[in-house]
Amino acid sequence: MKARLIMVGPPGAGKGTQAKVLAEKLGIPTISTGSIFRSHISQGTELGQLAASYIDGGNLVPDEVTDALVRDRLSQDDVRDGFILDGYPRNVHQVSALDQILSDLEVSLDGVVKLDIPDEAIVGRLLKRAQIENRADDTEDVIRHRIEVYHQETAPLIDIYQERGQLLQVDGTGTIDEVLQRLVQSLQDFLTR
Repeated sequence: MKARLIMVGPPGAGKGTQAKVLAEKLGIPTISTGSIFRSHISQGTELGQLAASYIDGGNLVPDEVTDALVRDRLSQDDVRDGFILDGYPRNVHQVSALDQILSDLEVSLDGVVKLDIPDEAIVGRLLKRAQIENRADDTEDVIRHRIEVYHQETAPLIDIYQERGQLLQVDGTGTIDEVLQRLVQSLQDFLTR
């Protein structure tokens, strides 16, 4: 099963983990904007230098730079049969930019997978991870703020994909394997409807 997907969900929902495992299962690449930034920065490309100038200053990379990096990545041969976008789009502007990129490449999006997990479960999961990985900066207040920002910034984007009939909601609670099993089954049902 080849597909062009976006993976969304709150911090700590397991998006990155599920995107990676699902991509391996489907034989398609995962495209993480963070990985794209690191790759371009390590290669010293013009886009990488531009992204680094923002990141090194502790700032968010502007949408236009992120859009250009995603456009470049989606134009490569290995994504022709499918991909999973993780971390993009993050806002309404980026939804429009992605629409344009896909239109220019003459491909369409198959779906947007949203991992649903209650906020309290996220807080517990991230506090546990902070303890295991010794992350002193992941306090309960910081975690709750990140969740709040996710809800504010991502809700409009989720609404857009829901209105288009492209949203697939999957229960993100449980073990990695339990979530993956639900995800694969839901995705098969969703793509063959």
